[in-house]
Amino acid sequence: MASTTTRVLRLLSLLQDRSYTGRELAERLGVAERTLRQDIQRLRELGYPVHAERGAVGGYRIGQGAKMPPLLLDDDEAVAVALAVGLAEDGSTGIADIDASLTRALAKLQQILPKRLQRKVTALRSATAVGPATVGSREPDAPVPAATLTVVAGAIRDGATLFATRADTETETEVEPYRLISWRRRWFLVAYDLGAHVWRALPVADLIRVRSASRRFAARSLPDDDLVAFVLREVAQTGWKVHARVTVLAPAETVIARINPAVGIVEAVDSHTSVLVTGADALETIAIYLSMLMMDFRVDGPPELVAHIRTLARRYTEALDG
Repeated sequence: MASTTTRVLRLLSLLQDRSYTGRELAERLGVAERTLRQDIQRLRELGYPVHAERGAVGGYRIGQGAKMPPLLLDDDEAVAVALAVGLAEDGSTGIADIDASLTRALAKLQQILPKRLQRKVTALRSATAVGPATVGSREPDAPVPAATLTVVAGAIRDGATLFATRADTETETEVEPYRLISWRRRWFLVAYDLGAHVWRALPVADLIRVRSASRRFAARSLPDDDLVAFVLREVAQTGWKVHARVTVLAPAETVIARINPAVGIVEAVDSHTSVLVTGADALETIAIYLSMLMMDFRVDGPPELVAHIRTLARRYTEALDG
């Protein structure tokens, strides 16, 4: 029979998943129901609010208590919490008390994580930069499997090339991975494409398969000192389903000061005019960006965006006339 401490920890782990009848718990732990009741009492004395309900659908469950007891996390949960806390700390919430709490929580997690899990968390954190906060939009999330991020982060840490297969081409490409960028609930990999001999900002959600290669590489000169800025430029030019080129009747520096850095890139035309290159996954989102610009502009393309803005203009005009 397992020691009392080991058994009580196992009991706590079970109760954190769902409710169980006394018989189910006793069978899983390999003890008599009397021993189970003693273990339940030990958890209560430690501050865990274990509730017992009678009846056909009754049983034991963890409820809300008056204080915060310790939690048990499995390997995947511990890595997920440590990574999420670390990314939140890196991005900064802007709330002083929360930021300080995040730092303390992360320190506690790192202190107790086994070395094999610390190595995984450290690889992910050191390989990741966080993009700027941006205005809300209708862009859908692009979730990425944790296993994919782990493989990519490990290759970055080891300086090893990576074989990546994109969903649109289903062709495997060997790349040198340099940095993961987390931005707007999306992940991008800054990598040098060894086949095309170009730098890319690869949307990790578009990669249906990644595998690490054994070949090590010598680091190249990066395409930009600020890889987050590099990703934002690449996304603005090529990374969206819809791209737009807009002439703004204002100096470039005025437009740059006005827009969120994630909206797009600005090119100066002359002292009074500039061009904004932007994109999104929907025409409606670009129209929202342009309305927030609060400057006179002319849409150079695509034609679908011109038609959409004309429709909006008609609706606004009719609303005023009414």
